[in-house]
Amino acid sequence: MQELNDSKAQLDQLSQWRSHLEDAAAILELLEEDADEALLAEAQATLANMTRALDLWELQQMLSGPYDKSGAVLTINAGAGGTDAQDWAEMLLRMYTRWAESQGYKVALVEQSEGDEAGLKSATLEIQGRYAFGYLKAEKGTHRLVRISPFNANGKRQTSFAGVEVMPILDQSITLEIPEKDLEIKTSRSGGAGGQNVNKVETAVRITHLPTGLSVRCTQERSQLQNREKAMALLTARLLIIAQEQQAKEIAEIRGDMVEAAWGNQIRNYVFHPYQMVKDLRTNEETTAVSDVMDGELDPFIQAYLRQETQMSG
Repeated sequence: MQELNDSKAQLDQLSQWRSHLEDAAAILELLEEDADEALLAEAQATLANMTRALDLWELQQMLSGPYDKSGAVLTINAGAGGTDAQDWAEMLLRMYTRWAESQGYKVALVEQSEGDEAGLKSATLEIQGRYAFGYLKAEKGTHRLVRISPFNANGKRQTSFAGVEVMPILDQSITLEIPEKDLEIKTSRSGGAGGQNVNKVETAVRITHLPTGLSVRCTQERSQLQNREKAMALLTARLLIIAQEQQAKEIAEIRGDMVEAAWGNQIRNYVFHPYQMVKDLRTNEETTAVSDVMDGELDPFIQAYLRQETQMSG
């Protein structure tokens, strides 16, 4: 059914583009007879909109992985850098939330663990929308921040790190048999502000897959059962993607390949001081519009990564 819907959507898109081209051609014919600035502006706007639509279509053709059309679960973990790193994790949470909302995706906070003094130790977003995983897989890795620390009384420059992990939201028909003996399930009280039961009832759930060390925590649902189901779905997705990406290795070995969010491992630098620059070290895509990036303007970086990956695989 999904393939049928995809085909129908592509045919509708093709029909719409053909209609736009016919409209633009008709306007150009009129302009040859009478130079009308309003008509010219209309034709230019039509062609500009079509160009953007074609660019988006081209980008989506690069998303051919088995889960690229799925929604995404994005997890942020503070790395090296103490309180600054925890503050940086919270800044990244805001950045990805802004990006997802600008794409028209539905965003839900699945889990967050407050920092010791400020910011977050970790947070997990569930992003529902077509191609969310395909786009956001470009963000997997370590993100490095350089700025004057607001937590340093001497106003010194501080470097801090946060790790980003991205997994797909799997279709419910996709299952993975995980033996009960391989799981360690712990409950705790949900931290932070919330309803009356937040600090009284153990609703938070953490599930650890013992053979690999993979751990998932869910706190945002109202009941322990709901949090357990959500955590189990997230764990299953992580195990499946890791197995798919590294078929030749044992999952436990793949877990060991996951890099630490610290010096030398970053995929992107965000420099606030002594100059302003965001630069992706994989593609060399860069911009001085730091505030725009932190407000969710990530498309140039995502597109550059996807194009590079397509060229390399081709």
